[in-house]
Amino acid sequence: MIVGSLMLLFLFVFPMWNIQLEAPQYPSRLGMDIYITKIADENPHDLKNINLMNHYIGMAEIPEHMTEFIVFPAVVISMVLLGIAIGIKGTPNWFLGWFILMSVLGCAGIYDFYLWMYDYGHSLDPKAILNFTNPDGTPMAYQPPLIGTKQILNFTAHSYPKIAAYLMFAGMGMTVAAFFVGRKEAKAMAEIS
Repeated sequence: MIVGSLMLLFLFVFPMWNIQLEAPQYPSRLGMDIYITKIADENPHDLKNINLMNHYIGMAEIPEHMTEFIVFPAVVISMVLLGIAIGIKGTPNWFLGWFILMSVLGCAGIYDFYLWMYDYGHSLDPKAILNFTNPDGTPMAYQPPLIGTKQILNFTAHSYPKIAAYLMFAGMGMTVAAFFVGRKEAKAMAEIS
């Protein structure tokens, strides 16, 4: 339980998500790594190039500061501390409770990420240099996929979890394993008594 909750700290070290844009005019993909505290270039100058490109179609710049960069770290630290406390003093049912709470918070984080991408891809400047429309005349949206691959004009957008997300899932899995092991041990102790 303690080790599983401590694995959340990898969110502060490694990126948890990656979005890449691939197009014929760029010999290598443009990409951004999304950390719990920032959005960073995957390769040098990628964010600058993405922002320049997005300017022409009226998309906002990728922000350097977001409320999530303050809230998410606080939530993660709280969950780590709670996990350690439960690991020291809690029962197996508390281990499962921690996992459920972490799952709810994770789903809320993914939903927030989706909303941010939706707003980013749909809130376009009507005075942009280039205005593309759908066949029905509505403005075209440029929202990358939450997960997977999507064609956006001549760009192919890829969006996938990265190492910190997998380490977080592994840590959460360890807490579920701790629940089952702890429950089995508690049952064995009850039978001995």
